[in-house]
Amino acid sequence: MAGTAVAAAPMVLASLTGEAAAQQAPVPATKVTPELADRIKTAIDGDGPRLVGIFKDIHQNPELGFMEMRTAKIVADELGTLGYEVTTGIGVTGVTGILRNGDGPVVMYRADMDANAVEENSGFDYASKVRVKREDGVEVPVAHMCGHDAHVTWMLGAAKAMAEAKDTWRGTLIFVGQPAEEPIMGAQAMVDDGLYSRHNMPKPDYLLALHTAPVPTGIAGARGGPVMAGTDQIDVTFFGIGGHGSTPQLAKDPVVMAAMAVAEYQIIISRVVPPLATAVLTVGSIQAGTDNNVIPESALLKLNLRFFSEDTRNLMIRGIKSINEGLARTYGMSDDKMPTMVMTGYSPQLVNDDALADRMLPTLKALLGDKAVVSEFPPATGSEDAHLLRGPHTEVPVSFTAVGVADPALFAEAIAQGKQVPFAAHNPEFKVDLNAIPLGAKIGALKILTLMAV
Repeated sequence: MAGTAVAAAPMVLASLTGEAAAQQAPVPATKVTPELADRIKTAIDGDGPRLVGIFKDIHQNPELGFMEMRTAKIVADELGTLGYEVTTGIGVTGVTGILRNGDGPVVMYRADMDANAVEENSGFDYASKVRVKREDGVEVPVAHMCGHDAHVTWMLGAAKAMAEAKDTWRGTLIFVGQPAEEPIMGAQAMVDDGLYSRHNMPKPDYLLALHTAPVPTGIAGARGGPVMAGTDQIDVTFFGIGGHGSTPQLAKDPVVMAAMAVAEYQIIISRVVPPLATAVLTVGSIQAGTDNNVIPESALLKLNLRFFSEDTRNLMIRGIKSINEGLARTYGMSDDKMPTMVMTGYSPQLVNDDALADRMLPTLKALLGDKAVVSEFPPATGSEDAHLLRGPHTEVPVSFTAVGVADPALFAEAIAQGKQVPFAAHNPEFKVDLNAIPLGAKIGALKILTLMAV
């Protein structure tokens, strides 16, 4: 069964192209020798139990975006103990650790720290039971259902391995514990808080990041070109006139306006955006009223957009505004009660540098095997903000790698049932295979050494 899973995973990643890594063009040589790779792998394997302990601890104590005080302290304490120059509180809870090791490239490695407002149903004995109140007073469950707990642990494992192998590399290494990736706000918050000015962060020559993927442990997706969609988070508020549920004619019902808007927004996708353009418009939350028999004064819709071009993005935003105002006019709202649109988070599509992707391939293949590294697959409609950490230095090349974290047996079972994957991100049953914890740290460390080894 495990063999079936490993065989099927590249097909899931390759999807529309169906091309395996073996069909790819030759790639440049790497300075990561077998001896150096073995040294790093041995060190991280020895650190494996500690890393699994860190992972379980972070998993049991998840924190939402800009609330990652405990997680940030773990990152700061670990990096500080290893001799990194640590700065905390960047963009509220962001953490950086810098290790200077002579002349050489400046490499930035980022891990996001925040969790999701999702109730976990993994069945693990270390499953999250955390609930918190948001700023709006709503209590929500919190769990790491996107793998950011693994991302942080991978970074800390790589940081330790790199600190202990300073004799093998030269340059300046920067680790970033980033807040609030889920609302697509954290990277920009760190930049806006003076990451490169007030906090004197050196300009990176390269930016690296990893992300969990629901394919078997031992599989990685690493390609050049577009890999993740752009995204917007938009809060739309419809205003009305409150009243009694028994006399709707004396009120103006914002719930009806919001409900109509949810349906009409999809017309933008089916009848406004060109059919060959990728566009997703999701309403993730509807919030209105408290009582059965009261028509409220307002209704809030929380929207999420995905796109691969700014033209498509602009079509969606204009369409949303037009629908909002048209509905409000239809229901007789005055100019001072037109719907509002608040853009709460934005990130353009994430594009991996082609040359940097090619440079990483030999290292990844040596670690995982030729067929386990997939570099031909369609970009995902998921989104990221890691690349916004470049701030004004938008020319800095990015290498963003998807790392399989599904237990191979679980993946094989899902394939046998006709599913594409055993779980999706943000799903209550998202499960990180513990064997993926040391492996992710190895991938992170060896990617760094690909750029810094001497």
